[in-house]
Amino acid sequence: MTVAIEPAGRPQSTEPDPERFLDRETSWLQFNERVLELAEDPALPLLERARFLAIFASNLDEFFMVRVAGLKRRIATGIAVRSAAGMEPRDVLDQISMLAQELMQRHARAFQDDVRPALASEGITVVRWDELSTVEQERLQEMFREQIFPVLTPLAVDPAHPFPYISGLSLNLAVVVRNTKTLKEHFARVKVPPLLPRFIAVEDVGASVTGVDPALADPYKSRFVPLEDVIAAHLDQLFPGMDVITHHSFRVTRNEDLEVEEDDAENLLQALEKELMRRRFGPPVRLEVDDDTDDHVMDLLVRELGVSESEVYRLPAPLDLTGLNLVADLTRSELRYPSFVGGTHRDLTEGIETSKPGDILAAMRTRDVLLHHPYDSFSTSVQAFLEQAAADPRVLAIKQTLYRTSGDSPIVDALIDAAEAGKQVLAIVELKARFDEQANITWARKLEQAGVHVVYGMVGLKTHAKLALVVRQEADGLRRYCHIGTGNYNPKTARLYEDLGLLTTDPKVGEDLTRLFNQLSGYAPRTRFKRLLVAPRSLRLGLIEQIEGEIAHAEAGRPASISIKLNSIVDEQLIEALYRASGAGVPVDVLVRGICAIRPGVPGLSENIRVRSVLGRFLEHSRVFMFGPPEREPEETACWIGSADMMHRNLDRRVEALVRLENPQHVGELRTLLETAMSDETSSFHLGADGTWTRHHLDDAGAPLQDLQTVVAERLGRQRRRARRR
Repeated sequence: MTVAIEPAGRPQSTEPDPERFLDRETSWLQFNERVLELAEDPALPLLERARFLAIFASNLDEFFMVRVAGLKRRIATGIAVRSAAGMEPRDVLDQISMLAQELMQRHARAFQDDVRPALASEGITVVRWDELSTVEQERLQEMFREQIFPVLTPLAVDPAHPFPYISGLSLNLAVVVRNTKTLKEHFARVKVPPLLPRFIAVEDVGASVTGVDPALADPYKSRFVPLEDVIAAHLDQLFPGMDVITHHSFRVTRNEDLEVEEDDAENLLQALEKELMRRRFGPPVRLEVDDDTDDHVMDLLVRELGVSESEVYRLPAPLDLTGLNLVADLTRSELRYPSFVGGTHRDLTEGIETSKPGDILAAMRTRDVLLHHPYDSFSTSVQAFLEQAAADPRVLAIKQTLYRTSGDSPIVDALIDAAEAGKQVLAIVELKARFDEQANITWARKLEQAGVHVVYGMVGLKTHAKLALVVRQEADGLRRYCHIGTGNYNPKTARLYEDLGLLTTDPKVGEDLTRLFNQLSGYAPRTRFKRLLVAPRSLRLGLIEQIEGEIAHAEAGRPASISIKLNSIVDEQLIEALYRASGAGVPVDVLVRGICAIRPGVPGLSENIRVRSVLGRFLEHSRVFMFGPPEREPEETACWIGSADMMHRNLDRRVEALVRLENPQHVGELRTLLETAMSDETSSFHLGADGTWTRHHLDDAGAPLQDLQTVVAERLGRQRRRARRR
């Protein structure tokens, strides 16, 4: 398929219709509810349940910072419109408030009434200050004096001291004190230091204070106390000469979505740095408080922060359960998922008795390699590919997109090594990767200082595509080695995120990537591609063309099918195309992790559409688009993988890329993956026509259904073992 990439025009308007589309904000909250259901499942390992509680809290923080804040901003500026589900903007806000209140209360109960007691039964206790022994309190008192007191800054509120600015997501203590002489009461705020552990491990404190060897402590007993409890117990030291009347913890969530006017910014790097400074002062969108906060303190917080009553969330302490990651990290293997380490892909091993990577470039010259992370190790495939290319004297150039990467990234180090070796190195750094902006600015400057050509993509578009191109001088001329993936070039998240990637030397892909990189770094508005679909111009149109092709097959009486795996599906044009396919009798399977606006199983509209969701120890992150039934020959089946979700931002405001797989074996492997995920024998969540999700994880006899990620890990493990035997 030959298509062009150009700046996208506005998509066709679709009239809001609650009968055809589910509300995206409600759908996101339902996704986070599915995360919460895993935390509530007693069959899951206990520390993993604690982890899911932390993930739920972190997800909700981002939802308020971005989605809720963005909606409030659009309402305030008068540009908000009815949602595709037919809801007025303020109705959406009211719905969010109601659902979020319910979920946050349920989340707190899951911790207080279920996970916390279960942890205690295993010797892992999260206790309040008054539950500590006298000896433990004495240890913590010394720790407070030495490590906490010096970094605290109590801020009084009176005519000489205005109400302080409360930074987003910071945990705070609202303190009421009384002057012992005048008997006048005053309000003060104490910020809980964010760089100290959210929960203090009492055993570690005891070891550091008393000099006891931590190795002698009982490994099956761990006690944690919230940091704010330790501070609250010592408030008299912060306010000498005053009586501490009461104290309550509270937390503010602010608008942290960036707005950078790129057209007016001569230097995007400088503009973004300024916007990051302004982010700290975004308006509040949520106030979390202890459920026992007295009315006087509550009225003061609401008034000074400028929040409405609907934006206040009263919860049992402790607040901010993102800190449960600290508990989940405990080395109690019997309370966690079995340890897992991905293996080297069977086509990349250097010998029969080793799992180390061999010559990646040589392997790529032999065949295309379809990677499936984290089951296939990222470090011995993609990372090794770039490191070997950087060290290879015959490699002339390396070009790569960087959206999110990790601290001390070996990927960045490889690009720097290549540049210092005299190779031409181009890095397309996406500065506007949400919440990674500051890290990406740091890497951009580091790369520039090493001589890497750094560009920041195209004005008005985020560069979200996951692409790497290596150009090598060989005996018969230049050869291009390519990687196209569904996930970021981040070795850390690659161990936790499920993603796909293609390593190939196919000349058509190499030509496509060369043209795309030229467009991203220079001027090539009429660039055309052969094996890629590229947003913002051709991706939506290309997928709709594939859907229409399956409709034509069905109408001609030939077998047809559509199977899609992705993170989110919201785009109305694509959903309408899938509705047309359903109406033509085409079976449509959608495997979605997060937001889903499609309404399946509606008679006369979508009775041939099934929607399911899989959540587990790994975050399902890959995107797969399969067009064609099993009985159709694999080489006649259109199968694409890439970086794009079916959302307006991906299709209209980002540079995204999908690559078509041409190896029948690869197509067959992904068909098996999709069929397994959608099977009634696989544990998953099912979306009903009424927009509700139901978890199906037990069979009729009450036995657990198979876990998709376990099945995939075992399947790929068997393939690697067979390859070594050969």
